[in-house]
Amino acid sequence: MTRPDEFHVYDTTLRDGAQREGIAYSVNDKLAVARLLDGYGVGFIEGGWPGAMPKDTEFFQRAQTELNLKNAELVAFGATRKAGVKVDQDPQVRALLDSMAPVVTLVAKSDVRHVELALRTSMAENVDMVAETVAFLCAEGRRVFVDMEHFFDGYKQDPDYGVRLLVAAAEAGASVGVLCDTNGGMLPSGIHAIVTDVALRSGVRLGIHCQDDTACAVANSIAAVEAGATHVQCTANGYGERTGNADLFVVVANLELKLGIPCLPEGALRETVHVSHAIAEIANIAPDTHQAYAGISSFAHKAGLHASALKVSADLYNHIDPEIVGNSQRVLVTEMAGRASVELKGLELGYDLSNDAETVSRVVEKVKDLESRGWSFEAADASFEMLLLDASPSGAPSYFTVESWRVIVEQSETGEVASEATVKVHVGGERIVATAEGNGPVNALDSAMRKAVVQVYPQIAELELIDYKVRILAGKKGTSAVTRVLVSTQDDDGRWDTLGVHENVIAASWTALAEALTYGLLRSGRSN
Repeated sequence: MTRPDEFHVYDTTLRDGAQREGIAYSVNDKLAVARLLDGYGVGFIEGGWPGAMPKDTEFFQRAQTELNLKNAELVAFGATRKAGVKVDQDPQVRALLDSMAPVVTLVAKSDVRHVELALRTSMAENVDMVAETVAFLCAEGRRVFVDMEHFFDGYKQDPDYGVRLLVAAAEAGASVGVLCDTNGGMLPSGIHAIVTDVALRSGVRLGIHCQDDTACAVANSIAAVEAGATHVQCTANGYGERTGNADLFVVVANLELKLGIPCLPEGALRETVHVSHAIAEIANIAPDTHQAYAGISSFAHKAGLHASALKVSADLYNHIDPEIVGNSQRVLVTEMAGRASVELKGLELGYDLSNDAETVSRVVEKVKDLESRGWSFEAADASFEMLLLDASPSGAPSYFTVESWRVIVEQSETGEVASEATVKVHVGGERIVATAEGNGPVNALDSAMRKAVVQVYPQIAELELIDYKVRILAGKKGTSAVTRVLVSTQDDDGRWDTLGVHENVIAASWTALAEALTYGLLRSGRSN
């Protein structure tokens, strides 16, 4: 499709973002990320450095047949010709053409110190390297952007040389000169002042590329746009070298929602959470729960004062409607909870408590009491729902009653450790005793419990324990400390989290496991 050219959203997740410690994209991963970014509606996707990185060369080869981009143009990244080498004979410049990418971004040294110490060439030769490479690629039908590396640091040393380089690149045919805060040391006021000055003196279309070493990459990008930049480079979730880059999802949301600059196709912002989390999954990095706009906590409210206001109007404590970016408002129930928090959380879970003051009061007092003893319902909605039901006039469902349980852990002479659990429960009018082995005491307990209950409730077999977390709580020290256990369980329709707290880690685990099974049966629609 033909996109408006007034403003560019340029993504470099697959090149600059891949430089984050711990990320190692395969070619298949890169193709998958490119499809997500294209679906989100970015204008340019920088695929990597063909010729310098074999994986990137393969990516561009496969992209010709495996990528059907509808919104974005694919960009190849590379360097200008080397000093003393003719541009048409430089193998890396040829590799940029061979990539078949319609757009090329060249990196150029705009700091005199880097020209002299890193490139070991003259300022005049560096200008020629940029101009000749740009002209050559443009003559071959490529659109060219130029990343002015270390621009802001270089400007402080010599405010004229970077401008000279920008003008030379533009006169040779470059569409955009991108000012790079490569070391990430700038603050918004400095960015705004320099971009304003450079725009006035150069007359060149400017872009911005910010690293996040001062935690200002997003703010610096916005400041540059406010100063006149019309091309902004970002990475998904702010991935990148050292502390990262400007976060694509935060930047575009700020531009669209705060500055009124259209960046993406209509309605695309609603895919923000989905695309952010999908790319995090491919990168094998847990999503940042406190990421602006896309984080699950970005519209979560804990204080009772907030909840009281939210009952009146959601926009009193939300800066936007969360649904605009595909997110949702959440109310957290903690020791800070008041009546409004409990009512809103109940409504979120499907229970209207607005006319049930007694239940609300009981829940508030119970939450405060339990949290003072180490419980925390912020991450355990299922446990809170069970507490809410237990406090209601009808009470919580009771699918089984536990008579007792025990666990035996034994180490043999060979060093092998075996765990065996026995549970005695009353379920379906019967007393059932079940024993099971496991690879640990918690696994053995879980297996024995399921073995007993599944005889009456066969749907228990469909429930899968997917995560188990243990936290030692502050207070008593060492092995006598209170332990909090969080268990995550899932069925075909989703997942839920339950909680157990006890001085004995096995007892805490048992509470969380038993409640997980009870909640699973409740979800399945079973009556007592």
